[in-house]
Amino acid sequence: MKQNMGSVDRIVRVVFAVLVAVLYFTDSISGTVAIILGLFAVIFLATSAMGFCPLYVPFKLSTKKKDA
Repeated sequence: MKQNMGSVDRIVRVVFAVLVAVLYFTDSISGTVAIILGLFAVIFLATSAMGFCPLYVPFKLSTKKKDA
C-alpha cells in the first residue's frame, strides 16, 4: 500500500476522531448518531495511522506532497 495521505489530512482526521470521542463521553451525542460518528472516527483513526485512504484510490487522489 502506497501512502496517499498528507500530514494535514491525517491530523484533521485525528482531530475529528478526538472530537467525536469527547462529544460521546460528555453525553452530547448518543444513539444512532453516536454509533455512526463512532464508526467514522475509528475508520479515520485507522486510515490516519496507515497513511492510506482506500477511497482516494479510484479517484486517483493524494494529499501527500510529492518528493522533489
